[in-house]
Amino acid sequence: MPVGPAANPPAPPGGLPPELLQDTAATFGLLSATVRLHLVWLLAEDERDVGTLAEHVGQSVATVSHHLSKLKLAGLVRARREGKRQVYFVDDQHVVDIVQLAIPHHAELRESQLSRRRSRAQNRGA
Repeated sequence: MPVGPAANPPAPPGGLPPELLQDTAATFGLLSATVRLHLVWLLAEDERDVGTLAEHVGQSVATVSHHLSKLKLAGLVRARREGKRQVYFVDDQHVVDIVQLAIPHHAELRESQLSRRRSRAQNRGA
């Protein structure tokens, strides 16, 4: 089954249903917290336990657990038990796609802005 924009049916004439827009905005709202965005980015690479995630994002285990519970409640991540550990993984490929597009996009924008600033500074110094 195809995933991505080509797999989605076209929007109905006259716009999108308000409920769909609200649901989509809620997903972006969840991802607006930098820690949650970072967690989804990491989990898109590979499944991890809370302690490992906490190390990667530089937060306490309690803080990461809190954010993971929000992502889990929204259906974006899931967990399975491995012995005494909970191992988390992304459960929504569409969200992974969004995050994997957005972060490199903003990295490119930052680099472009830095290049323009450097160029302007060089032109002023010349």
